Amino acid sequence: MTVLVRPKGLGDYKAREFRMLIDGQWVAGAEGRTIERVAPGHGVVVSRYQAATSADAERAILAARRAFDEGPWPRMTASERSRVLLRAADMIEARADELAFLDAVESGKPISQAKGELTGAADIWRYAAALARELSGESYNALGEGTLGVVLREAIGVVSIITPWNFPFLIVSQKLPFALAAGCTTVVKPSELTSGSTLLLGEILEAAGVPAGVVNIIVGTGPEAGAPLTSHPDIDMVSFTGSTGVGRLTMANAAQTLKKVSLELGGKNPQIVFPDANLDEFVDAAVFGAYFNAGECCNAGSRLILHRDIADEVTAQIASLSAKVKVGDPLDPETQVGAIITPQHLEKIAGYVSAAAGDGATVAHGGAALDLGIGQFMAPTILSAVRPEMAVAREEVFGPVLSVLTFETTEEAIRIANSIDYGLSAGVWSRDFDTCLTIGRRVRAGTIWMNTFMDGAAELPFGGYRQSGLGRELGRHAVEDYTETKTLNMHIGGRTNWWMPR
Repeated sequence: MTVLVRPKGLGDYKAREFRMLIDGQWVAGAEGRTIERVAPGHGVVVSRYQAATSADAERAILAARRAFDEGPWPRMTASERSRVLLRAADMIEARADELAFLDAVESGKPISQAKGELTGAADIWRYAAALARELSGESYNALGEGTLGVVLREAIGVVSIITPWNFPFLIVSQKLPFALAAGCTTVVKPSELTSGSTLLLGEILEAAGVPAGVVNIIVGTGPEAGAPLTSHPDIDMVSFTGSTGVGRLTMANAAQTLKKVSLELGGKNPQIVFPDANLDEFVDAAVFGAYFNAGECCNAGSRLILHRDIADEVTAQIASLSAKVKVGDPLDPETQVGAIITPQHLEKIAGYVSAAAGDGATVAHGGAALDLGIGQFMAPTILSAVRPEMAVAREEVFGPVLSVLTFETTEEAIRIANSIDYGLSAGVWSRDFDTCLTIGRRVRAGTIWMNTFMDGAAELPFGGYRQSGLGRELGRHAVEDYTETKTLNMHIGGRTNWWMPR
């Protein structure tokens, strides 16, 4: 059984009306069309956005271009930019409840989780503020008496930032403050499903002292509003988080003008478990890793690779704990798994489960959508007897679905872990340090957790191998990612004329 928390409705809540932020002005779209967001956990309209067209994207890009070429932001001292980012962090904390509420009703995530993400986001803004003052170049004083070399780091220019629906405020906070710390100007396009908190961030940044045109925020679909942000010649860099398929399209569009691209894409992340592991701790981490954010998470631990000697026992324990997970109303503080983002996505998740069962997998827990009267919800689901070649073991389901595979040797576990196209993260569970280190060095993924799962900090880089993306976010080099290097090769004293005879 699944513990259900039935939605209580939103009472007399009235849908919020939002405009776009372009060049310091809150404006309507060129065509006056709107996008309505229906709360996935409550079935009512909670937000209305102005729908951007390519003309609106063009206006935002030109505003960011002027702000970079002529405005004060790139020319401020690092300490001045840092103080603005610190003020923004304070304001994010002050408005955390309001921001978390919007993320919860628009995305369907549990309110308690949304509040935790806001705390993490404010910390990231403060970390970016600190890195702003650490940005530096290099000097070379050993090139001979007549030469001095200096390498400068300069803001790359105008950055388009495109973010997904699953972590609306957290993911924009993994990108925007670092671009601002470097001195860049930006055009931000959040998902049209969950734009509310990003638009409120625009208000916060204005109040914190970010000049007009430095941060522009538009809302719209990928083809209409997103495509220009990936191909326009006045965009110098694209930072995109989303599906691998759209990531490929983003890279292709950016190739038209050979702009820099940073991509954080999909994942199909394994947790490899050996018999000597602390199984009680692992079972808790497995349930968390599979169902956090309803599994709508690129880092979800959606593949369990269990040693055959413990597979049946551990699967039963995970099923037992899964039955205690509370699913339902995103605004109930006790809820652990909220709503699925859209009816279409719920159908896709259920389709993966049905196909796997038809191909020989066993539904060990859950396996179907839940009817809570309103909204769309999926039962936490465990599939055992999954084979590595099944779609559910290779493709990103992006839902609360856990696939259980088995292995006998360390070599087999590594082979299964590395057998797919993704390489975002992985976990290994063993009391033997040599075993953990072997897995950590040989599994091809950007993050390897050892006897834990989905921990993180602003200081640690995040990104993936292969089709999980390009580049890294966070970490001590995060601001540098939004810069170019420039070499100043300076001659000192008289110069020998060697090219033309005298």
